Amino acid sequence: MDRFKAWVVEKTETGQALTFRDFDAADLMDGDVTVRVTHSTVNYKDGLAMTGRSPVVRRFPMIPGIDFSGVVEASDHPNYAPGDAVILTGWGVGETHLGAYAERARVKGDWLVPLPEGLDAADAMAIGTAGYTAMLCLMALEHHGARPGDGPALVTGASGGVGSVAVALLARAGWQVIASTGRAGEEDYLRGLGATEILDRAELSSPGKPLAKERWAVAVDAVGSVTLANVLAGTKADGAVAACGLAQGMDLPTSVAPFILRGVSLLGINSVTTPLPKRRAAWARLASDLDRTALAAMTTTVPLAEVDRLAERILSGGVRGRTVVTVP
Repeated sequence: MDRFKAWVVEKTETGQALTFRDFDAADLMDGDVTVRVTHSTVNYKDGLAMTGRSPVVRRFPMIPGIDFSGVVEASDHPNYAPGDAVILTGWGVGETHLGAYAERARVKGDWLVPLPEGLDAADAMAIGTAGYTAMLCLMALEHHGARPGDGPALVTGASGGVGSVAVALLARAGWQVIASTGRAGEEDYLRGLGATEILDRAELSSPGKPLAKERWAVAVDAVGSVTLANVLAGTKADGAVAACGLAQGMDLPTSVAPFILRGVSLLGINSVTTPLPKRRAAWARLASDLDRTALAAMTTTVPLAEVDRLAERILSGGVRGRTVVTVP
């Protein structure tokens, strides 16, 4: 196919515009693997890219969409051949390299991961960047030495994409999970994923003390800013917090108190340029450890032509769990 359907972000005099139109394959960027995209997903960063609310897009025109699953159509890479099922997350796709909201993508083979045994393409994008990030958080906490017997695990932004998968993964691994959310109506949903306690996000979203009562042994934080500061303040001695998001903000108004008085560790999670061995290990863990019933409970589906209507909703916290985008 020389032309295919794609969402395209183009620069305008007043900012940017998003259109669903035909795109010429000759205008795809350099790469040694061409993939027929079958599924993508909707992440917070995709919402920013589609709306222009933050300068996520750094090249115009840009096809947004930071992750996809699909089938290799052509390859000059030694590890991939036509017909191979693959996954891509990160590497600037949808930001500096033409992305996933299209019927075709051309990328570097070194960015790809083979679809693990036990997952199909739809499952892979039900997990997507958000679920993959949640697994990296769990792996970082385990590498730190944290174990379920140490105490509860807190998850902030629990009804969002990263949070939903983190709740399910931690519960499956044996942790008592405290799920923090601002959506009062999501208690049944979160308990269904494995949460044993629901915490109103209002308890964490306003400035607090440098040190608070020790309440959780570990945490997965996708919110940042004041929330992350309060999470650190409430973490038990020698506990750890995996930080992977900035829904509330990029700032961190905290003090050294949790670090030098309780020995709390702050573990940064980079899901964009993760080295391939860790990337493949995370996907293998997701294929084996993530409960499929929980995954199905947190997943909805939209066709590619309608993905734009979710951009503002995900930024305002109106999207629950995971959304799979089906590509014709």
